[in-house]
Amino acid sequence: MILVIDYGMGNLRSAQKGLEKSGHEAVVSSNPDDIGQADGILLPGVGAFKDCYDGLTSGGFVEPILQAIEADIPLLGICVGMQMLFEHSEEGEGSPGLGILKGNVTRFPHATDTGLKVPHMGWNRLQLVQERPCPILQNLSDDPYVYFVHSYHPVLDDDLTTYATATYGYTFPAVVGRDKIFGTQFHPEKSQLEGIGILKAFGDFVEKNVN
Repeated sequence: MILVIDYGMGNLRSAQKGLEKSGHEAVVSSNPDDIGQADGILLPGVGAFKDCYDGLTSGGFVEPILQAIEADIPLLGICVGMQMLFEHSEEGEGSPGLGILKGNVTRFPHATDTGLKVPHMGWNRLQLVQERPCPILQNLSDDPYVYFVHSYHPVLDDDLTTYATATYGYTFPAVVGRDKIFGTQFHPEKSQLEGIGILKAFGDFVEKNVN
């Protein structure tokens, strides 16, 4: 069973339905005690980074998430859920993150600097790092496009944690991870067949991890 964490922020039902459409059982829970019983974890996130992280903290989710990672339970972070895997975000007055991945979250330059509107919103091409295969990207087409809505993106201390990139004025990490931890800056649950393929691959990865 994959647990979708309900901490008051995120497209919970969309993520749950996406997983179920891909053939995997998903349960939404606001109880941090359920995390340790899950086979896999999905951490969604929509809105301001600090609000999301404060929601995790006040809900008592931070320590159970870190313990689950220590226990090798696979985790997928989506959008701000992915950003919170990093050490810090500069959004607003700044906020710490979970510190699971090395790096910080920074803003796209203002439109006056690049001519591109912020937030980055809409379909964009996903560019896979060919020398670094990722288990959750194995179902993608040859020319995958996915759906983004974000003003911030991670800047990694270690490029070895980047599985795929996208370009919006410049190249930024779109899929990151290490070991059994994965994060997508885009929304798989809004990315139609490509997104369902990613959620299915994550669910398959979770099942193999259990077995």
